[in-house]
Amino acid sequence: MSNYLVGHLVADFLKHNGVDIVFGIVSVHNIPIMDGITLNDSIQMVMTRGETGAAHMADGLARATGKVGVLISSTGPGASNAVPGLVEARFAGTPLLHITGQSATTHLGRGTGAVHDVPDQLGMLSAVGKGAHRVHSASEALVVLKQAWIEALTAPTGPVSVEIPIDIQRAQVARPSCAEEYMASAPVVREPEQWALERLEQMIRAAKRPMIWAGGGARAANEELAALLDKGFGMVTSWNGHGVVSDDHPSNLGALNGPGSPAVQDLYDQADLLLVVGSRLRGHETLDQKLKLPENLVKIDVDPAAEGRSYPCTLFVCGDAQVTLHRLLARLSADSQGQADPAFTQKVRSAKKQAIEDFRQTLGPYTDFAAQLRAVMPSSAIFARDVTLSNSTWGHRIFPLHEQSQNIYPVGAGIGQGLQLGIGAAIGSKDRKVVLLTGDGGFFFNMTELWTAVQENADIVMIVMNDGGYGVIKHMQDAMCEGRYAHSNLLAPDLLKLAELAGIPAWRVDRAEDFGATVKTAIETYGPTLVEVDMNCIGPFPPYYPYSAMIEATKASAQPTTKS
Repeated sequence: MSNYLVGHLVADFLKHNGVDIVFGIVSVHNIPIMDGITLNDSIQMVMTRGETGAAHMADGLARATGKVGVLISSTGPGASNAVPGLVEARFAGTPLLHITGQSATTHLGRGTGAVHDVPDQLGMLSAVGKGAHRVHSASEALVVLKQAWIEALTAPTGPVSVEIPIDIQRAQVARPSCAEEYMASAPVVREPEQWALERLEQMIRAAKRPMIWAGGGARAANEELAALLDKGFGMVTSWNGHGVVSDDHPSNLGALNGPGSPAVQDLYDQADLLLVVGSRLRGHETLDQKLKLPENLVKIDVDPAAEGRSYPCTLFVCGDAQVTLHRLLARLSADSQGQADPAFTQKVRSAKKQAIEDFRQTLGPYTDFAAQLRAVMPSSAIFARDVTLSNSTWGHRIFPLHEQSQNIYPVGAGIGQGLQLGIGAAIGSKDRKVVLLTGDGGFFFNMTELWTAVQENADIVMIVMNDGGYGVIKHMQDAMCEGRYAHSNLLAPDLLKLAELAGIPAWRVDRAEDFGATVKTAIETYGPTLVEVDMNCIGPFPPYYPYSAMIEATKASAQPTTKS
């Protein structure tokens, strides 16, 4: 037998399945895999500053490119450091393959004190991802890798981990005889049942004021959704689904999906059908399912369990979003009946303009930031964000996007992930600029990964909205704690000096009107750059809905009553 090891097999498996970039950190428990990647010059290994960053970068690459993201970690502490990235990838439905080491098989489950050994690592990874598998012998390594690959790509997609004990990584194995032997099968696509399609067609034909709510699960159905808009549907998206149809379409309100917007709520009141496609109708976008939606609600989802989640539905169609809508459109094209009321279509388009303008007027000194940024960003650029005041307001809701792959942010609402997501997107999409919008609090979570961006010369502009703390937490404390601020201010380094230390160009914005021009200069500079927005100079960011309403209610209740 030749000196072909399981570690080498892992690298060749990745290569033959289209992987050209992986993220991770070399360690005693993954050296044979890393050696396989070294021998395989078609794969770029991005060495990150931590496994958390590596996991988020793999996620960002997958979202931007449509490929499977790949993360390689060590066992024990290394695998546990990857957990935040696996959790976020599961929230976002990102197909991600996590390959981790494990203690030698002679030590597994025995508590012998082996290096990096932790009890039930497989259980931990199973809990935070879509699935987790262990390779028990050299001969089954390829089978397990294929199984994990297919599982990650089978809708609903998500992160899958594979443990390979170090002695198995070092074991010799027969080299597959041809490229086809390495390749995993395509995942099975769930087709909708015929009766459900027939009922869906009937409901669509009967509707005169139909709307769509499209989520991240509809990302492959962009053409079909656009065709329904052309038939008179109005549409909103979840924040994760934003960009599935270009915001240039006049009937697409994008992520302006309702809370705090009377114009959008009025559309829901008038609509006689809401088609929810690949969306969980998440609590933070529906006020924990208190947002009033049309009662005649139809769900299309690949996950059978989605029927009983959140809002009740009149009809549930279990099937792949793209396939289901494609089948539906084929049936609808048979004749011209069932067209929407043109007056409702016009109302949708008018409501879009009104809702955008209404929202702009809630932003105080930041009213024009979305427009300034859109004017200088290339139309193909990727918009990565962190959880921060600016993203939760104009970044999510009124910044126009043209493709869903441009829309990258922490779907699980975890702070501090945007930087790594953006770096991963930039490394994977070398032909597109990445613009990151983050707050200072989120940026400081993982700013060591700034050096990964420098190391890889990632073409990313990092916009840091700096208010010296956790601004959204302060708004919550205004609403819930009578303005008592606790643990929400930060001691932090000077960002321009930090950029100088990293060797990257940086600028500071202290006037709102200079924002766009400054970012334009950064965009025109290839490689990592940083733009700090001094929010203490520009002015406080107004609280957004629902915290604005809660604060006003608190103030009103504190006013003394006047006796007549």
